[in-house]
Amino acid sequence: MPRTGTDGRIERGNQTRRTILRRAVEIASVEGLEGLSLGRLAGELDLSKSGVFALFGSKEELQLATVRAAVKVFIEYVVQPARDEPAGLGRLERLCHNWLTHSAQRVFPGGCFFYSVTAEYDARQGKVHDAVASAHGTWFALVEQMVDQAKETGEIRAAADSSQLAFELVALLEMANAESVLHGNFSCYAKAADGIISRLRSVATDPSLLPGTLALEPPAPAGPRA
Repeated sequence: MPRTGTDGRIERGNQTRRTILRRAVEIASVEGLEGLSLGRLAGELDLSKSGVFALFGSKEELQLATVRAAVKVFIEYVVQPARDEPAGLGRLERLCHNWLTHSAQRVFPGGCFFYSVTAEYDARQGKVHDAVASAHGTWFALVEQMVDQAKETGEIRAAADSSQLAFELVALLEMANAESVLHGNFSCYAKAADGIISRLRSVATDPSLLPGTLALEPPAPAGPRA
């Protein structure tokens, strides 16, 4: 059946929306969500401001859509490849590996998108704060869930404190990102990787299940991939 004019307009609108959000994620990862504006995106992407406004309606709606778009990118690069692994230490190790790699490879130009916007919105109130807090909480819950799964498989000791371990792993990940972005120092990723392996070995029922270190891909901050 031939595509109708309405279908074509919807497809073009969806493509324009994706293009805008891709650029919005890039900007926000470097400048924060307050760095976004409908007019700026219209100008940078050679679109009409009225057309961009019709797609989002307000700066707040643009910010919320940007957070949702960043979540999708994060899932694609960090979460889903880990979920493809069997539950256990290997899945948890892969999750940490993916996180360090996505930061080092600058999937988001500013490093970890959520580290950046969490610092921006942690003391604020409103819908954008709630969206950022929800994404952050979901990430912590996922790490803790994977720790629990490794306990269920018998690869992490049952007495290990899942919440504490998840907190420590995330702290190592985020510190590597912060040091790299602030100082342009990529050696911090190897330090974080060593710390993560050491911590996992300390709770593993069989440390030989873990590699000697996380084999990270070399950093490639040459261009945005979000």
